Amino acid sequence: MKKIFSVLSLIIGLFVFGQKIPNVMKTEFTEIGLQNTVISTEGNSLTIDQVLDQYKGKIVVLDLWATWCGDCITGMPKLKDLQIKNNDIEFVYFSMDKTVESWKNGIEKYDIKGHHYFIGNNWKSEFATSIDLNWIPRYLVIDHNGKIANYYSVKADDPKIQLTIDTLRNK
Repeated sequence: MKKIFSVLSLIIGLFVFGQKIPNVMKTEFTEIGLQNTVISTEGNSLTIDQVLDQYKGKIVVLDLWATWCGDCITGMPKLKDLQIKNNDIEFVYFSMDKTVESWKNGIEKYDIKGHHYFIGNNWKSEFATSIDLNWIPRYLVIDHNGKIANYYSVKADDPKIQLTIDTLRNK
């Protein structure tokens, strides 16, 4: 019965939502993926490793999003609710927009609070491949040590996000 449910979940994910949920939930970013670069709102180029190092010792919600992504935009109110409920953690955004201009305009237009970086619309980058990126928005929760505590959520109100945050707070 369990096997049938797993297969059914996979089929629903593939055909209804257009995505495949990864079989393996990773707890670490790959070294090569961490070497991909992003651009800060100030125009500085940083590796993803440098970005994440800034938040070591803190709980982080990492959001991969874009202004052209309808699901990203409709999910923003739920993401803002998550931020309000968890104002003691860091929210880091990697934009997969096609241009820096679209990204910066989106931050302002949607009043997105947090730390912003432009990763670009590169679904085949080492970083995207290393986290099995197949859908945005994509939310990961990163623990105090920089390890991935919640690997796969595509909705800001996914209960796994809050549960992971609460578990990490109690450690």
